[in-house]
Amino acid sequence: MFGLGWSEMMVVGIVALIVIGPKDLPQLFRTMGEFTGKAKGMAREFSKAMNDAANDAGVNDISKGLKAAANPKAFGVDKLKEASGITAATAALSPERAAAKEKMDEGMAQAAEARKEREAAKAAEAETAAPEVGQTKAPTAPKEGEA
Repeated sequence: MFGLGWSEMMVVGIVALIVIGPKDLPQLFRTMGEFTGKAKGMAREFSKAMNDAANDAGVNDISKGLKAAANPKAFGVDKLKEASGITAATAALSPERAAAKEKMDEGMAQAAEARKEREAAKAAEAETAAPEVGQTKAPTAPKEGEA
């Protein structure tokens, strides 16, 4: 509060006790508390009045529009859908397109399975061609002229 630490507040309290006196100090604190409460209430009321005026003027609608425009990805997708006329009803695939999609999905699944089988066969072939652990090649004799 006001950037004061406990030690500074203690000094202010002691000085207030000496200057004002122990008899009038509780009344001073009560009056300061009431004043602080009234000030907070007035600030709260002012803030609420400003928010109500902004709502009446349509500032919230403008703010939402600006926030949507500030997100270019969402704004672009929404505007593209709006311009193309795509809605939830038009987004559903027609029967012919659904059948074509199913056919493509099956073809891609078969191609993926074939690729996995080829990779497994290649790995098995490489494993059988590699020497076993602990097995070494026979040393070759050095050629003449080599040390």
